[in-house]
Amino acid sequence: MHNAYFHFAEPKNEPVLNYAPGSAERKALQKAVADLKGQTRDIPMYINGQEVRTGKTQSIHPPHETAHTLGHFHAGDESHVKQAVSAALAARTAWSEMPWEHRAGIFLKAAELLATKYRYKMNAATMLGQSKNAYQAEIDSACELIDFLRFNVYFLTEIYKQQPLSAPGFHNRMEYRPLEGFIMAVTPFNFTAIGGNLPTAPAMCGNVVVWKPANTQIYSASVFMEILKEAGLPDGVINLVYTDGPTVGRICFEHPDFTGVHFTGSTGVFQNMWKTIGENIHKYKTYPRIVGETGGKDFVMVHPSANADSVVANLARGAFEYQGQKCSAASRAYIPSNLADEIREKLVAEVKTMKMGPVDDFTNFVNAVIDEKSFDKLAKYIDGVKDSNGKAKIICGGKYDKSKGWFIEPTIIETTDTNYVTLCEELFGPVLTIHVYDAENWEGILDTVNWTSGYALTGAIFAQDRYALELMTRKLVDAAGNFYINDKPTGAVVGQQPFGGARASGTNDKAGSALNLYRWLSARTIKETLVPVTDYRYPFHQAD
Repeated sequence: MHNAYFHFAEPKNEPVLNYAPGSAERKALQKAVADLKGQTRDIPMYINGQEVRTGKTQSIHPPHETAHTLGHFHAGDESHVKQAVSAALAARTAWSEMPWEHRAGIFLKAAELLATKYRYKMNAATMLGQSKNAYQAEIDSACELIDFLRFNVYFLTEIYKQQPLSAPGFHNRMEYRPLEGFIMAVTPFNFTAIGGNLPTAPAMCGNVVVWKPANTQIYSASVFMEILKEAGLPDGVINLVYTDGPTVGRICFEHPDFTGVHFTGSTGVFQNMWKTIGENIHKYKTYPRIVGETGGKDFVMVHPSANADSVVANLARGAFEYQGQKCSAASRAYIPSNLADEIREKLVAEVKTMKMGPVDDFTNFVNAVIDEKSFDKLAKYIDGVKDSNGKAKIICGGKYDKSKGWFIEPTIIETTDTNYVTLCEELFGPVLTIHVYDAENWEGILDTVNWTSGYALTGAIFAQDRYALELMTRKLVDAAGNFYINDKPTGAVVGQQPFGGARASGTNDKAGSALNLYRWLSARTIKETLVPVTDYRYPFHQAD
């Protein structure tokens, strides 16, 4: 019987544990890290709720300790993607017809399990698999993922409440249906929370999903699937497959029941997806929803009135936390000439205090980049400074070492060329490029900030002059989907700063808000006439 209206209160953001020396959470997390390192996990795919092992295994190693083996995952092929699609479609009717309070209960339980029983295991898996320090794992794989689950339940409830007006004699209502078919979720390595949100947000709306995580995030993704299964997610609703991107794309984008993609990754891959979907548009039963976040070349614009110490602290955090492997990381900074010497000296001094090493040592601020491909790319950019004909120089860092893990020193490049390559291209690593401009021309440099990069994800401005803050906010209106004033351009919190950007950074559908959930719903308006007419004639038809 379904005869009650249910209320889900607006949640509070999950408190961040600080893992201070001697704290209970520090001891619990250290134990969880040691426990996982002591295992060699056998990681299956999950199709129709069943563990699928192919025997074609690939090993998983911590990026900061490549000699150690964390486990092996079972790689799939086309047949497994087809099985996942079939399982999803078979589950669709029962899942879409489940009353909302029961769907919501599953994800609220998952959030509670993650906040309690699984918190340290999930954080440890993220630390080891993706080389995050304890704090970066806590704000990502615990707090942000918990927030996504809880806030999305609240946001979706608020959407369901939105109903049209009814005139006398009529009753109008709106149904928010899931899409007709299955969703493909493709998730990146750098945030466990994104890996969890991209499949669960559409699923929460009643959709069924084929989920393909990055190989470098499979370790923590498999833990999240454990949580979802324990929370009671029905078989086939989310199917987790480990294949290469072209394989999952080929099967899904050719299928007539493909109805949407939820993506975070590179601009090139997303543009190719869009092209392929367009070429196949005549095959689909409905127009697919295309939602993507695709990176950034995020700026920090410093006004001559800025507080130098604040700039230094926020550049240090914004550029080098999680080795700069955040879509929102501070990658380019524009420093006024009147503050350049002070900022440069203090920033270099701060960066030199940053310890680099494995995640087991909680005193390390910087860990390893994700894999050898990333390491080699970053090393090439750093080496390229030597061939810049004096246009650029390394003022801090610049060393790298792959003997034990993929370690790149926090590096600061200074350039006189506003079109220098590391000011323009996304590097996705611990490399910050600064350009010193004439403080008298601070308004003029804003065009450079705006148009140097095709991306428009995040950006930050620093000033104490309120007129300057207002002007910069107005002039840079299209330069960033998440805009920060006197703060670093990273660290968006669910429910507080909905996340996403435009231009080459994606469709700006704002994960962590109701805007994203609307994309996974199809509305049906229902009009009921309480007393139907019995004569087609209107009063105006009558003769005078």
